Amino acid sequence: MNKPKFRFLAPFSFLLFVGLGGFVLGSLSSGVTLAYAKERYSDLQIFTKVLNLVQQYYVEEVDIKKLIYGGVKGMLQELDPHTNFLPPEVYKEFESETSGEFGGLGIEITLQNDILTVISPIEDTPAWEAGIQAGDKIVEINGESTKGLSLAEAAQKMRGKKGQKVRLGIYRDGFEKPKEFAVARGTVKLKSVKVTDLDDGYLYIRLTSFIENSAPDFEKALKEALKRPKGLKGLIVDLRRNPGGLLDQAVKISDLLLEDGIIVSTIGRNKKEKEVIYAKKEGTYTGFPVIALVNEFSASASEILSGALQDNKRALVMGQQTFGKGKRAVGCEAWRWFGTQTDSCTILYSEWPFDSGRRH
Repeated sequence: MNKPKFRFLAPFSFLLFVGLGGFVLGSLSSGVTLAYAKERYSDLQIFTKVLNLVQQYYVEEVDIKKLIYGGVKGMLQELDPHTNFLPPEVYKEFESETSGEFGGLGIEITLQNDILTVISPIEDTPAWEAGIQAGDKIVEINGESTKGLSLAEAAQKMRGKKGQKVRLGIYRDGFEKPKEFAVARGTVKLKSVKVTDLDDGYLYIRLTSFIENSAPDFEKALKEALKRPKGLKGLIVDLRRNPGGLLDQAVKISDLLLEDGIIVSTIGRNKKEKEVIYAKKEGTYTGFPVIALVNEFSASASEILSGALQDNKRALVMGQQTFGKGKRAVGCEAWRWFGTQTDSCTILYSEWPFDSGRRH
């Protein structure tokens, strides 16, 4: 998916902070804006002064880059669990996870009440086969507590060489104390669309996640069903334990089933600037009823699809209240002051309210 990217010079030195502040102050003419800029510049000076003092007087020589990374990490942790700073190697892995194949355990995680929690293991992956379940609390990774870890840090600790085992300390309802699960890292090949012909013209499609080929595979299943002698009399779309994925794939699948109406709208900080995506009649598959199955571990993009089908009265949505992660994060690249390699962050910049006004 083509993600919006915001590029800026990362403040990796005291001189850069001073230069940035001077540029801002020198380029603004409004008195109010100038005062605001001075206040921000003063706040930045606190960070640079502390960094300078640590560099000069700390008992041991310090790694300035490590300190700045830590400062950025701490800043973003004040916002929400989904906004993170990613070093280059982590960002590369992050990008690969929507391509359909990557190395790892195969679980979608989040932070619930500051506890690392499994939204869902991806079907047919090492985590799935090891018995990891949706709702499991990961309290330890390789014997180390997960308390205080960001999502990016936790994910990085679970990555590594194929074949190596990761020991996860899992607490689950019914456990008297955490139990250890050893999960061998493997190549996770995602097949997000799983199709079952229920005979008599009825089709069952299990969507395990939303990756680059989800919408084409979904449409292929519809076309093949329509070619059968009895055609397509009814469709069941199973979104249970679907942790989400690429927004554009959820939008495209919604558009396959909707002739018109709002699929999704995104609202950021400025409530007046609302991005709305509408369904188009061309290429729509109609003439059969749809049932969408959801549960408490249906999250993000799966909530977009089920919500769009429900709000536009195209499907009967059955199951349990969904996870509620109606948040959209975008990637931004922070160009290093020296060198060409990039660091990155994911920034939560909008929410997805349903057209009916319900929020995730």
